[in-house]
Amino acid sequence: MTFDEFSRLAQEAFRSVPEVYRAGVEGVTTVEAVETHPELPGVLTMGECLTQAFHSEWQGPETTRSRVVLYYGSFRKMAEYDPDFDWEGELWETLTHELQHHLESLADEDALEAMDYAVDESFKRERGEPFDPWYFQWGEPVGEGVYRVEEEVYIERVLTEEEFGGMDEIDFTWRGQSYRLPRPREQGDVHFIVVEGTEPFVQIVLVRRASWRRRLRGVLGSGGPTVLESSGEARRVAPNGDEVG
Repeated sequence: MTFDEFSRLAQEAFRSVPEVYRAGVEGVTTVEAVETHPELPGVLTMGECLTQAFHSEWQGPETTRSRVVLYYGSFRKMAEYDPDFDWEGELWETLTHELQHHLESLADEDALEAMDYAVDESFKRERGEPFDPWYFQWGEPVGEGVYRVEEEVYIERVLTEEEFGGMDEIDFTWRGQSYRLPRPREQGDVHFIVVEGTEPFVQIVLVRRASWRRRLRGVLGSGGPTVLESSGEARRVAPNGDEVG
């Protein structure tokens, strides 16, 4: 797709969005350049929502103005990596994502920014860079102690050292089905366990429940939390406790 075709498609997509969701948005600008994440050079930025708020006693479309910027070069790079790249679908998804940023600016909400933070930290973890081990808690809550970050689901289990040491397996429930997972040898402060063969991608996160004295030592110390990663195959369990073959 050429830049001119991309620009035309972007304008058509923007005009097709109901006006109520475009209130306060001056328009969409397309840029030929490749844009990368400011902190993650290997991650492409597909679009941005540039927002400026004007002082007022109340906040609304008249006081908050935005412009969506779409980076054609980043889309083209993605298309080079993926022969089945869906230009129209990806453009629409990026555009609506950035419009949601604007709407949340009007509502003074930060849910999307929190999700973006979680996604960024997940990228850092995948790349082997230092990351916030509690990033998953910034994701979308989908249950008690369960969070979703894009297509990944994190099930948090908070355990004391005694509780961890007294179990051979870890029980958890996902989508109404009970499972058992072999307990890893070490607990750590935060331990990510990738559950093999799940759809979507599920991870159990063991978080050490620490006393206030241990927390204070962790704050004063320079080593930071001990973060571990492992994987394991979960087995389905029937309501009576028997394993399902």
